[in-house]
Amino acid sequence: MKNRILSDKINSMVGKKIKMAGWVHSRRDHGKLIFIDLKDDKGITQLVFLPNNKNAYQNAKVLKTNYVIEVGGNVNNRPPKLINKDIISGSVELEVNELEILNKSQNPPFEIDKNTVLVDEELRLKYRYLDLKSKRMRTNIHNRYKILYFLRNFLNEQNFIEIQTPILSKSTPEGARDYLVPSRLHPGKFFALPQSPQQYKQLIMISGFEKYFQVAPCFRDEDARADRSPGEFYQLDMEMSFMSQEEILDLVEKMFTQLIKKIFPNKVITKSPWPRLTHDEVMKKYKSDKPDLRKNKNNPDELAFTWILDFPLFNKQTKEDFFHGSGSNLAPSHHMFTAPKKEDIKLLEKDPLKVKSYQHDLVLNGLELGGGSIRIHEWEIQEKIFDLLGFTKQQKEQFNHLKTAFSYGVPPHGGIAPGIDRLVSILCNENNIKEVIAFPLTGEARDPLMDSPTEVTKKQLKDVHIKTDFEQKPNQNKHYKKL
Repeated sequence: MKNRILSDKINSMVGKKIKMAGWVHSRRDHGKLIFIDLKDDKGITQLVFLPNNKNAYQNAKVLKTNYVIEVGGNVNNRPPKLINKDIISGSVELEVNELEILNKSQNPPFEIDKNTVLVDEELRLKYRYLDLKSKRMRTNIHNRYKILYFLRNFLNEQNFIEIQTPILSKSTPEGARDYLVPSRLHPGKFFALPQSPQQYKQLIMISGFEKYFQVAPCFRDEDARADRSPGEFYQLDMEMSFMSQEEILDLVEKMFTQLIKKIFPNKVITKSPWPRLTHDEVMKKYKSDKPDLRKNKNNPDELAFTWILDFPLFNKQTKEDFFHGSGSNLAPSHHMFTAPKKEDIKLLEKDPLKVKSYQHDLVLNGLELGGGSIRIHEWEIQEKIFDLLGFTKQQKEQFNHLKTAFSYGVPPHGGIAPGIDRLVSILCNENNIKEVIAFPLTGEARDPLMDSPTEVTKKQLKDVHIKTDFEQKPNQNKHYKKL
């Protein structure tokens, strides 16, 4: 709308006639005066309707919460005793002489002018577009934007280049269940959604782009937790050539320290430089590789960043490991592309569980914020890792593209991928990452808003050459019978 003023600008418009638009946040009738709180993208402005502006006044009588309106009128100072310091336009009000109702609204299924954290999750996510109107959720989403804006600018100043890697990728044995996408043009074959851009970013290093990053979507078919999404999550993916592990840690520490100082100045970092502890140290002292080193764990504004180093290259494989190696009791501690420490390469054959790696984990307040490593850049060592993990000849052939690329000059390289959702949730003092994601899934990996996942037509299945083992009974969404 032409010449529309938002709530953050109206304080400087006293004495002027302006237009505003937004949603009815609340309504108060005080005798002959009607007060409406108008909510727009920047905040709340008080509107006042007087009986002498007859048309606007009569229309204001029918306004309800969440109606969409456009108003015109004069900006006046509020009396000193009625200034509201809790809203951005609290020193003024708009005396309305023009009102147009652009759209009506039903009563919301829950109160959107209050903290919605205690509202039933199914209900909140079904009406997530209303939940996002609440002050807390808007603040979280705005903070997420500010954090990403800062990170992009910081890395740009450090001569990184942002490159987008494919979403449709290849299924390879990397440690978690893949989300598979059937191919219509290649019957019986599948794409996989990437668990991370790991192989692509290593290929980018071979391409000669020495500093890469992206805010990368990652997809893993895992069970939900408070600090982990059951389907899709985002990470700040970073990869660098010709940089030592020490240089990578220093860069990340500088980046997050400046971020906290600029966007969250009320927060205090427990110790700088950040402690750098070995895996053996923390397991012995804290019985965890994610120690919470805050001095006061009841203080939400204290941030204890910690680096954990010298992880074992391998762990013993457990039933919980979704790993495809056969004939081996080993699983990678980080992932199969992590480089062993130079001094321990000789132990690969005779005692692989004693081999330490160049893995580095970033821990914040007892949560793993991100993991990374120096990568293997010699194919002979990479193939040895595959063998120790029990890969068959066919499994190793799944990485032939990487083997070919490694024959064209691979620079030493490494990186890290801090989790965006987890970082934002900690900085926003939220216990669950769903509170900082615009449209998350439920704990059962469902989307009540879109009602997904859902069935598709037989024609759609036929187009991608798929037959299912289950047939849905009519009108019984959760009950199936085997064919």
